[in-house]
Amino acid sequence: MNLLLRMLGVVVALFFVVRAVAEPFVIDVTDPSTYANDWGGPSLAGVLAVHCGPGILAAMFLYGSVVRWRTARQKEPVSSGQ
Repeated sequence: MNLLLRMLGVVVALFFVVRAVAEPFVIDVTDPSTYANDWGGPSLAGVLAVHCGPGILAAMFLYGSVVRWRTARQKEPVSSGQ
């Protein structure tokens, strides 16, 4: 169950990261009418904050998880085989 929840968290985090990367390419940043009715609109800063903010937080979560996993893995004792 714990592994299932971790994998679900990773999938959701990756979704937010991909969405954050794609958002500036999906909207036309030079035309305010393309993002005026989106969440965070009518300003471009608000739209990018609402759509890219969760992706930035998710990327930080994923990075922290990988760092914790690698440091925990390096601290495991190595058996000498004797």
